[in-house]
Amino acid sequence: MTTALLAGALVCGFAPARTAAQTVQGRTVTIAILPSQTTVEELAQGDDLAVGVMSTGIGEVPPEQTYLDISQGNRINDALYDRDLPPLPPFFNQVPGWEQIVGRAKDVPADLYPGLLAGLLSAHAFAEPSLRGAALIAANRPGFVPRRGCAQQPCRAFRIAPMSAGTVRALAEHLPGPDLLIAVGAPTGDRELTPIGIAGQGFHGELTSDSTRTAGYVLSTNVLPTVFQAFGSGADLSLYRVTKEPIRGEGEVDVIGLTELAERMAAIPDRREAILVACILAWLLTAFAVKGVIFGLRRVAMAWLALCFAYMPLMLLAGAWLEPSAVAEGLLVGLGSALLAALTVRFAWGWRGLAIACAITLAAYAIDVIAGSGLTKLSLLGPNPIFGARFYGIGNELEALIAVMVPVGVGAGLSAWARIGKSRSEGEAAGAFLGVGLIAALVFAAGPFGADVGAAIVLPVGAVVAAGLVPGGSVGIDGRHTTTNLHGRAVTAVIAAPILVVAVIALIDLISGGNSHLTRSVLDAGGASDLADIAQRRLELSAHDFAQAAANPLFWLVVAGVCVCLVKWRPIDAWLRPAPLARAGFLGACAAVALGVFVNDSGATFLVLGSLALGATLAFAWAQARTDP
Repeated sequence: MTTALLAGALVCGFAPARTAAQTVQGRTVTIAILPSQTTVEELAQGDDLAVGVMSTGIGEVPPEQTYLDISQGNRINDALYDRDLPPLPPFFNQVPGWEQIVGRAKDVPADLYPGLLAGLLSAHAFAEPSLRGAALIAANRPGFVPRRGCAQQPCRAFRIAPMSAGTVRALAEHLPGPDLLIAVGAPTGDRELTPIGIAGQGFHGELTSDSTRTAGYVLSTNVLPTVFQAFGSGADLSLYRVTKEPIRGEGEVDVIGLTELAERMAAIPDRREAILVACILAWLLTAFAVKGVIFGLRRVAMAWLALCFAYMPLMLLAGAWLEPSAVAEGLLVGLGSALLAALTVRFAWGWRGLAIACAITLAAYAIDVIAGSGLTKLSLLGPNPIFGARFYGIGNELEALIAVMVPVGVGAGLSAWARIGKSRSEGEAAGAFLGVGLIAALVFAAGPFGADVGAAIVLPVGAVVAAGLVPGGSVGIDGRHTTTNLHGRAVTAVIAAPILVVAVIALIDLISGGNSHLTRSVLDAGGASDLADIAQRRLELSAHDFAQAAANPLFWLVVAGVCVCLVKWRPIDAWLRPAPLARAGFLGACAAVALGVFVNDSGATFLVLGSLALGATLAFAWAQARTDP
């Protein structure tokens, strides 16, 4: 009862009586900052609030950065800033160190404008005097934060105030018709999702946005366009490269589902490396133990090992569906992949087994991505939505595996077909590589589905290289059939293929409204300088990824393995020559991985996963060959 009376007093004191004619011009938008321990369940107890969870930044960012991101409607990976935010002591009107904050934002390869929200808003923005970090949301372009409301009424006001969940629920219940209330849990600085609730006309059910395409999940940068939409501001936000997707409510509230979503997203980065490394080590130890003890099964053991790796992404998808505990998920991936690999070796020996494993895994991901990425985004090798950079479709980790599995799977299938006496012409074999590569690129890269621009580059290149290496094709299997003219055509095809695929995907994205990374980052770029910023961001992030990987022993083991393969390429090539179509697929995969390391912003991660997949393919090739290493 006390809470309700307090909320009523807030409403009456802050929103005086209005006539019907004053409704729009007196609109108030309030951002309520909730205690950090507030839960989604507490907000969902109010029938007038649409609820969800909000991403607070890309990676781990301090709370002040989250508030600045809300004010500027844009955010970047925290690794791109060349210095930390200056300390923010208690202040009243002028933000301390505002010049350093603005200068820090200017020095990154992106368009960031701290204070943009209050600076462009045709309303009186102010923050309650007790607020410090959250007051940055109400700072204008010069870094000034008003601490008092409007002196005259009616007033269009944008208010930042601390509130409890109970006060927010009571205020939402008595919210005047045109007003908007946005309640956000105070971030703590960890990689996290914080609860968010919105009350106002048109808001019900669970919150979402076109940025995430996930029910119950929104971004900190979605707040700015939501506030602008509420005020009906005519400012052209495209001039500032801010996020254009406002928050909306839809469906019904599923508190348990929202809680499970947040818990699953939080578990992904913690489990990812531990489970994958443990499973791969277990498979390696098992395979080499069998190979060393039972001489007659050494080739079977190597084929089994390769198939374990091929089935691993499939079992990760099953883990996203079941959402088990960490131990159970590790057992699911490790034992499930091992069992499927054993069954495949038993009933589909030879290149047919690898083709089946690749086909099943790729088909499962293609179906899920086309259906909306419900499981892919929650798998351990998915886009890692809690990181705050990608929210549906495949990420760079899956892209590295798919870049190998597509050409390798096609090559294995063609080789198996040839082994049973079903011959195929050079043109048909090359067409199979090109056709499957194009379909995979469209599925995993197009905005409505995968939204992964990298896949539009590496998959066509892998397909073209594999097609060119089909025996008798433009690049002969032993190099002797290649003329200078044909070699030039092959190079032209490798360069042209990704350009054409990217153009097709851009067209699909524009027609369908897919709003992929390609549209948001490239097609919406303002000119050469913006494109240069994009390239710089990707290079800097890739360099940062390599710097982090350098501290991981697995990275150096993979690099050493790559070097050994390059030195010993002649005996290794002898394992592949008995199956020239599989060899073409493998070399196409090598080209795709090599290019992917350079075009993706996580080059080291791409190198490690792509090289492991290529190594598994070589293990399978050795198992099929008649020569020993």
